[in-house]
Amino acid sequence: MKPDDWDKLMKEYESSSSILIADVDCTAGGKSKCEEIGIRGYPTIKYGDPDDLQDYSGGRSLADLQKFAMGLGPMCSPANPELCSDEKKKQLDEFMALDASKRESMIKDKEAEIEKLESGFKTFVEGLQKQYQEGSDKKDKDVEEIKSSGLGLLKAVHNHAKKQKGEL
Repeated sequence: MKPDDWDKLMKEYESSSSILIADVDCTAGGKSKCEEIGIRGYPTIKYGDPDDLQDYSGGRSLADLQKFAMGLGPMCSPANPELCSDEKKKQLDEFMALDASKRESMIKDKEAEIEKLESGFKTFVEGLQKQYQEGSDKKDKDVEEIKSSGLGLLKAVHNHAKKQKGEL
């Protein structure tokens, strides 16, 4: 993504009352916010309710970002319950009925579940990388053994014989 494209998009929406396009420097003053919302790589694009930002995985060209931004607007949230489906309204009511400590406990539990999944996936990938490296090393060793067994000399003899017969 070109920084110029993001700057152009921010400029297009700077006067919007319902859509905010912004950037956060995760290496300076915005570091704590980036940690809070789970920024792991740069550039990362998030969208949605500021208290429930979602990962954007679409195209990164200005045209892609403009198309996506055109579909943005207020979303289902405690501030906009009228935008919620019946199912989400029910869930919203259930969550709002809980006391703060129960909500915090549930948030921690769900975040721990996500962290466990992330950790398990990381272990899985590390295992795959180890298998790949072992397989690659074995292949390289086996190829070297075949070459060392006289492949080059065999090719030279074969081509020499072809030249002698006038085939080359």
